[in-house]
Amino acid sequence: MPEEASLSRTRLSRLISNGQVSRDGTVLTDPKAKVAEGDVIDITVPVAQDSHIGPEDIALDVIYEDDDLIVVNKPVGMVVHPAPGTPGGTLVNALLHHCGDTLSGVGGAKRPGIVHRIDKDTSGLLVVAKSDRAHHGLAAQFEKHDVERYYMAVCYGVPDAYDPRLRGVRGINFETGNIMKITTQLARHKHDRQRQAVLFQGGRHAVTRVRIVEAFGNPGVAALVECWLETGRTHQIRVHMAHAGHSLIGDQTYGGRRKLSEKAVGVAGATAARAFPRQALHAAVLGFTHPVSGEVMRFEAPMPDDMQTLIAALSSQPKASPDPES
Repeated sequence: MPEEASLSRTRLSRLISNGQVSRDGTVLTDPKAKVAEGDVIDITVPVAQDSHIGPEDIALDVIYEDDDLIVVNKPVGMVVHPAPGTPGGTLVNALLHHCGDTLSGVGGAKRPGIVHRIDKDTSGLLVVAKSDRAHHGLAAQFEKHDVERYYMAVCYGVPDAYDPRLRGVRGINFETGNIMKITTQLARHKHDRQRQAVLFQGGRHAVTRVRIVEAFGNPGVAALVECWLETGRTHQIRVHMAHAGHSLIGDQTYGGRRKLSEKAVGVAGATAARAFPRQALHAAVLGFTHPVSGEVMRFEAPMPDDMQTLIAALSSQPKASPDPES
């Protein structure tokens, strides 16, 4: 196929199954059909239809935009794509209004090219394709794990290499620089389809790395950490941090009922942590190669006000003295 057609293997397979591909005048319906040298293949690509999702005039924090893609800083509380429980008010609704007719037709419908997502209550950077060629190029980079993604999070405890408990947790080891590496499989929880579960057989391979940025409390009972993804699975950082025993403050799904003591972080810190209404997680850095121009691009988004307020409250108490051996 010519590159400018921007037809992925998945899209071509669907076109064959729909009877829109013929060989020497005979319609093919089996994507696994064999072809031979000299066969003449005709492909009918239908005009992209308008999406059933309606545009909505919702303000967007646009970090970058060109003819092929757009990078936005998603606010807390916004769902990326409409679903039965959230039919409107989503990022896709906002993009349909913002982008107008300049949208990808990948999949046969005019829609923004959503190639990755972040949770409703996670803030931060997302790249969305506007053209078919950008959609395929970005999707390929995400599939190959070539995209740079760094998150800032506030967790319970301090994930330090000197913690003997962590040395006994399966799937966790430490790299140079006190970087915690979490390697597991992830799959949907057997009894709760809204959750992910850590496995060591089956599921999908997942790797997260974590670096301490700042410890809070005396002794250290919470930390600001930087997490970066080698893979990108649903809830990956949240479930991995919970597996390590360092769930994120405010995480209603994986955080349990942990509390910070006023003695360790002060009244302000303990109150702020207890009242924080969502997982303290922000997609702070996004880097990728522009799928059309080939330019290396990297974007940063500052932490939202609620996380900055939480960090300030946790920082109000004097910190523990650093371990002289670390």
